[in-house]
Amino acid sequence: MTVAGVGEFGLIERVTARLAHGGHCLLGPGDDAAVVAAPDQRVVASTDVLVEGRHFRRDWSGARDVGHRAAAANLADIAAMGAVPTALLVALCMPADLDTAWAEGLADGLGAEAATVGAGVVGGDMSASPTLTIAVTALGDLGGRDPVVRSGARPGDVLALAGRIGWAAAGLTVLSRGFRTPRLLVEAYRRPEVPYPAGPQAARLGATAMIDVSDGLLADLGHVAAASGVGIDVRRDAFEVPRQMRDAAQALGVDPYSWILAGGDDHALAATFPPAVALPAPWRPIGRVVPGAGVTVDGTGYDGPTGWDHFR
Repeated sequence: MTVAGVGEFGLIERVTARLAHGGHCLLGPGDDAAVVAAPDQRVVASTDVLVEGRHFRRDWSGARDVGHRAAAANLADIAAMGAVPTALLVALCMPADLDTAWAEGLADGLGAEAATVGAGVVGGDMSASPTLTIAVTALGDLGGRDPVVRSGARPGDVLALAGRIGWAAAGLTVLSRGFRTPRLLVEAYRRPEVPYPAGPQAARLGATAMIDVSDGLLADLGHVAAASGVGIDVRRDAFEVPRQMRDAAQALGVDPYSWILAGGDDHALAATFPPAVALPAPWRPIGRVVPGAGVTVDGTGYDGPTGWDHFR
């Protein structure tokens, strides 16, 4: 059955019936707006959009996979502020001939990813569109802490990373070359594994700056460097190339470090810490903050692409 056949409100009923609302939701779908608890009296909010053909392809990823990715892109931004995600709002624009099962699978993925952090999907909107588009807004709670922003890094700080990196980019390259293996890399592209608890953990440890690595490590660190008015130097030897990535890179004729340094969609968290902070797992040092401007690798400029730009 298509979404045109079941109708807007029929589809809303089908989708909302599959979604848990999470512990922070006081009033879920069914009224003009949801009501979400804000214990901190401040709300962290972020929005991200996935457009078919630009951010995902249905022949590469199932509906549930796309739901996981759409939720993760937003939940990671909340964690990168040092906050705990509490709720998602989802706007879904879709062709009238889309199968309702696809929309239901998308809802399952959104709900499952949100549930990993105790959040829920509390509302949204639907509309007809020739291009399948998913817009997600995430809300979060700081728990009484100050937000960790991009502008606080200082020379002498340690640069650290939580989460895996380069895996999703490797999976995207594999898919774009017409292959479906190594499966580990392809699945990393389809469903990121985001270290959500590491964000609030970093805030408690006294992180001076933090960012979600969504567009590429060097590109995203460039935002931190610019906002903080500092330079950031990344150590190439801080990254071990996993065997599956190394083998895939050799087979495809790709430098695996291009995936690690410039690949996006893993949603690792990068943060800077005062040098006296003892970093617990999953944080690991990968560089340092230095006087100057921009991002370098082993003290020199990086001459390859540094990340993703939606308009290039």
